[in-house]
Amino acid sequence: MKILYGVQATGNGHISRAHAMAKHLPLENTQYVFTGRKREDFFDMEKFGDWECLSGLSFAFKNGKISNLETLKRNHWLQFFKDVLAMRKRLKDYDVVVSDFEPVSAWAAKLAGKPCIGIGHQYAFDHAVPKAGNDFLSRKIMQNFAPVSIGLGLHWHHFDQNILPPIVELHKAKQVPAGQKPLILVYLGFEAQADVVELLAPFKDFQFAIYGPFDEPCELEHLNFKAASREGFHQDLHHCEGVICNAGFELASEAITLGKKLLVKPLQGQTEQESNAKALYELDLGIAMDQLQRPTVDAWLQWEKDQKVHYPDVAKHIVEWLQKGRWDNYQALSEKLWQKTSAVGNRNFVTS
Repeated sequence: MKILYGVQATGNGHISRAHAMAKHLPLENTQYVFTGRKREDFFDMEKFGDWECLSGLSFAFKNGKISNLETLKRNHWLQFFKDVLAMRKRLKDYDVVVSDFEPVSAWAAKLAGKPCIGIGHQYAFDHAVPKAGNDFLSRKIMQNFAPVSIGLGLHWHHFDQNILPPIVELHKAKQVPAGQKPLILVYLGFEAQADVVELLAPFKDFQFAIYGPFDEPCELEHLNFKAASREGFHQDLHHCEGVICNAGFELASEAITLGKKLLVKPLQGQTEQESNAKALYELDLGIAMDQLQRPTVDAWLQWEKDQKVHYPDVAKHIVEWLQKGRWDNYQALSEKLWQKTSAVGNRNFVTS
C-alpha cells in the first residue's frame, strides 16, 4: 500500500504525532509532505526520508490572538491552489492519502476522488465533545480546512463518541541532578516573549525552561531561554513538575500521560484551543487562563497534582487498521483503545 502522508506543520504538535506514526509506517511506501512553515525552520526530520515542503495554509497571530486580516494577507493563495492541482495529478500513484489536518493533501484527494484518512484532534470536533468559541464561521473553517473521507478524531476522553485516544510518543529521560529548584517547562509560542518574561520573573523559587524562537540559549537568573530541540524539550518535559503552554493538543497529551500538572492559555479566536481549555477543565486535568495572569500562575504553582493517564500505542493500532484497508468502520478500533486506557491518581478522570 502506497501512502501520501500530509502534515500541517504550523505547530510542533502535528509533527510530533507524525514522528509517532512514522515508527510503524514503512518508509519505502510512504511519502511525507509538510506544509505551514519554511523548510529551514524544521529540525530532526531524518525519520521522514525524502520529505517534501510546501507553503500550505496557516493562521497568523499576534500577542496571543488570531489575526484574520493578517491570515488573509500572509497566505500564498495562488501557490496553494497550484500545489493542490499538482498534487491531484500525482495521487494516481498512491492508494490512500493520510492527512494530519493538512490542507494541500486533503483538498487534492477530494478533487481526485482518492480516499483520504484524517488523523488528528480537529476531527474529534465532528462529534459531541466539549466546544468553545464554536460560532458558525469557526465551524465552517474547521470543517473545510482539510476535508477528509474518514476522520479519526483524537481526544483525552471518549465522551461516549466514536473517537480515539491521543497519539503520544514518550522518550527516555536522563537523570537530573539533585538539589535543583523545581523545574517548570514553558512553551507559549503564540505570546509575546516580553510578556512571558514579565509574567514569570517574580517566581524565583522555580526554574523555568522557556522554549521559543531564540537563536541562542541564554539565562536570566531563574529563566532559561532555549531554542527548539526535540531531545532537549523532551528531557525537560520528563524532569519538570508542570507545563505552562498554549492550549494545543499534543503537548497537553504528553503532559497528561507523564502526570505533569498543566496550565494552558488558549490562543484567542482559535476554536480548537478554546475548546481544549474547556475540556481540560471539565475533565479536571488542567487549569486554564484567558490572559497571562500572575495570580493564576501563583495559585497553579502551589497546586499538588497526583494523576497520570496511561494511553496505549494508538499510532501502532491505527497503522494496523490502515493497512487492512477496511476503513468504513472504526468503532471496534475505538472501543479496543479506550479499554486499554487507564488513569492512576487521585483525580476524577473516568475512561468508561
